[in-house]
Formats: sequence, structure tokens, C-alpha cells
Amino acid sequence: MGLLRRHLLASVAATAGAAALGSSDKAWAQTAPPSSEAHAPPLPALGTPLVLPQVTLFDGSIFRPAIAEGQVLVLYWWASWCPYCALQSPEMEKLWRERRGQGLQMLALSVDRRREDAMAHLQKKAYTFPAGLVTPDVVKILPKPKGLPVTLVRGRDGRVVLAEAGQMFAEDIEMIAKFL
Repeated sequence: MGLLRRHLLASVAATAGAAALGSSDKAWAQTAPPSSEAHAPPLPALGTPLVLPQVTLFDGSIFRPAIAEGQVLVLYWWASWCPYCALQSPEMEKLWRERRGQGLQMLALSVDRRREDAMAHLQKKAYTFPAGLVTPDVVKILPKPKGLPVTLVRGRDGRVVLAEAGQMFAEDIEMIAKFL
């Protein structure tokens, strides 16, 4: 199923879900339950404000939410052992390399249990996108939705403009550039 069709279906489902829940204007991360895959929250509805955590990146630098203000941010949950992530990550790297100078920010969050596994994977594949480990502090502010990989795009206004669980294909990832 192409991204446009999935996007339309997600938009319809999000609108229905928001209507069922009442207010869709609440920040998704602040209302989602604790994240474990069995109790993981659903994808946030399109248009929902997305609160960002501060994250220590594998290179030792700090991702601060202010970095993403007024920019398009791609949030990407992945794991070194995930076969679908292995297919999507090269496309995410390509997006990062080609678009970071055009107002794109990225935060890749590894769900690996061991920091060393994630770091070794990034190094082996020569990925340069900003990446850190999902920690309890990160989960408190930004719980991982159900599925893997998970890709969210936060628009310049701080609201979700795309939410996908499962592998995205090259043409889908290229379409993220339309939000720039």
C-alpha cells in the first residue's frame, strides 16, 4: 500500500479516533500510557502536538527539543536486530544526508537493550543520522508507538504530519521532503 493511501487512511482513522476520544489537541506524548510493546500506545493522530524529550546521542552530543523548533523533524524508532529496520535505515540515512541542510532534523531512537549493539550497528553501516537509545526518561515524554520500525514526522508547527508503523519504502521516505 503506497504512502498516500496509508496517509489518507491514517488521517481518516485519526480523525475518527480523535472524535471518539474528545480533544485531539492534547499533546500525544503527555497522554500516552507507558511504553512496553504489549501496552504501547497507538500511533499519534495527525495534527496532534508532539512533545520532544532531551536525548543523549550516541556521539555524546545532546538532542534538545529547541533544535527542532520551526523545523521538520523525523522521529525514527529502530533496532539493530530488526529486519525491516535494516531495509528502511539506508533510506533514512539517504534522506538525512540529502535534506538536513534544508530544514530537516532527525532523531533516531534505538530500542536495542544494549547501547553497544546499537552503536556497533550504526558504525558498521556508517549511518550518520542523529541517534540515541530509548531510555526510561525518553519513554516518560515520548513513548514508542506499537510496531517497529516506527516513523513520525513532526511539522514546523510541532504537530504530527505523518505517522507510520512498519517498514516504509524508498518512495515513501522520499515523500517526507514535501513537508520541508
